[in-house]
Amino acid sequence: MKVLVAVSRLFVGVLFIISGFIKLNDPLGFSYKLQEYFSPDVLNIPFLEPYALGISVLVVVFEVVLGAFLLVGYKPKFTVWSLLLMILFFTFLTFYSAYFDKVKDCGCFGDALKLTPWESFTKDVVLLVFILILFVGVKYIQPVFGKLQTTSLALLSFIVSLWFGYHVLEHLPWIDFRAYKIGANIAEGMKVPEDAAKPVLEYTWTFNVNGKEQDIVTDGSYPSVEGDFVSVDTKVIEEGYTPPVVDFSIEFDDEDLTEYFLSQEHVILVISYNLDKIEKNGALKLKNLQDDALKMGYSIIGLTASGAEAKQRINEAYNLDFSWYLCDEKALKTVVRSNPGVLVLDKGTVKQKVHWNDIETLELPATFSNLKLKSKLDTIFSLDQKYRDTWENYDKNFKEQSELDSLNLIDVEKIIKEFGYPGKTLVGDKTSSVAFYVIQHSNKIEDYLPTLEKAAKMGQLDFVKFAMAKDRYLMSIGKEQIYGTQGTVLNQNSAPTNIIWPIKNVSLVDSLRFVAGFKSTVEQNGKKLFGSNFKFEAFTLSDIKTQEKDNPWLMELLKDVE
Repeated sequence: MKVLVAVSRLFVGVLFIISGFIKLNDPLGFSYKLQEYFSPDVLNIPFLEPYALGISVLVVVFEVVLGAFLLVGYKPKFTVWSLLLMILFFTFLTFYSAYFDKVKDCGCFGDALKLTPWESFTKDVVLLVFILILFVGVKYIQPVFGKLQTTSLALLSFIVSLWFGYHVLEHLPWIDFRAYKIGANIAEGMKVPEDAAKPVLEYTWTFNVNGKEQDIVTDGSYPSVEGDFVSVDTKVIEEGYTPPVVDFSIEFDDEDLTEYFLSQEHVILVISYNLDKIEKNGALKLKNLQDDALKMGYSIIGLTASGAEAKQRINEAYNLDFSWYLCDEKALKTVVRSNPGVLVLDKGTVKQKVHWNDIETLELPATFSNLKLKSKLDTIFSLDQKYRDTWENYDKNFKEQSELDSLNLIDVEKIIKEFGYPGKTLVGDKTSSVAFYVIQHSNKIEDYLPTLEKAAKMGQLDFVKFAMAKDRYLMSIGKEQIYGTQGTVLNQNSAPTNIIWPIKNVSLVDSLRFVAGFKSTVEQNGKKLFGSNFKFEAFTLSDIKTQEKDNPWLMELLKDVE
């Protein structure tokens, strides 16, 4: 019995400490698991859900402390009784979860080790046996040290556990076991290998045969039965491969932009699974983060499960300009244990990840090499958009904007002559478009089209910008555009009509747009240009040539059209 107690004492004590510290490393994650247990679908005690975090901290601290108490021999009867009551509760919980198939992972070892419900139950049964040995032989559990040292060690285990739990709640888990840890590539984590194991399913087919229902079990093939089909049920016999990253997406207005953002360099993700529950002190830090990110050439977006009203309210309340995209709430809770939390991505790889308390510790080195040139171009862009922010201002101040455009062009031409096209390497991703806009708003598109094309092919300018310039140039000389980016207004029967300028190959244009990097179809682009009521209609050059009478400007433009 002494040997059995000694072995059980070591095994139970070490396992409780390891299991407890793994959960204490991520008490917020364990609280999400408790909320799952408390939900109406499982134990049906939803009134405990708001207290899940407090309960999770108390449970895991108690778990670590009991393991320490057992190893040092502090208050053996109290310790063993507590261990027995705890393991009985856990055994009931894991059996209930396994038998009724309620919770797929008990969370016993957090994200470090995933156990199926039956594996969890088996583990608890084994632990119960060892704890019963301790219960029977409790008299053999003696303190390892003297009374003072034992009491001091017991108290120290309690203090260290509480401090550690508080520390990770105020920052992030000390060890990140999830698929969004620093160094992980989110896009790679979403892939399923070709040779991955497929799930094994069992199909139970029900037929009405001669007035009686008959069940036939197959592996999926439709059975040959002389009867009327009633229903079919499926059961998973063996789980297939599940990729590390599931349910993660970046969506906007029913458009999936996940692949796009995970392919971009220097992207900052602000994560808030629920904007109504965002920490105020954390939200107050986002404005400075936004300004620093844009200054250093980073793109910044938000990810949330909240609706449009909450997004607008938060941006107005905290003076934020970045857009919020949609993602599943459960996935966002997995990405980062903070609301808000921040990730820095480079082509889908997590480079940095911080709690809102640590936003100031983010390192955002400039993504470009010429800060002075970037500042100059940013000033040029503000002048380029001065009267273009609304069509009303632009119409009223056309002359003033034209003068600014001329001055901007002079500056941009000097910059190109000195540096070449000021692209992403020189001035960062966002500012790399400034020279394009100035050229686009001038009468020198033809002169600089080769420069824009070269910059786009070298990755210094987004290819979609070159595509827009190409289309505008083609329209300016009365030829068909390629990508459908340009629209115009015709007077038809003395009534203005919004149209997309004729396209060279209408049947392939959306495919060409996709290859070029556009995220919308021609019709969606038309709605963006002219409003939600716009309906795309394909015009040819011959079609619009017939409108010359009401549109004198077409006469010179289309003089070579047969």
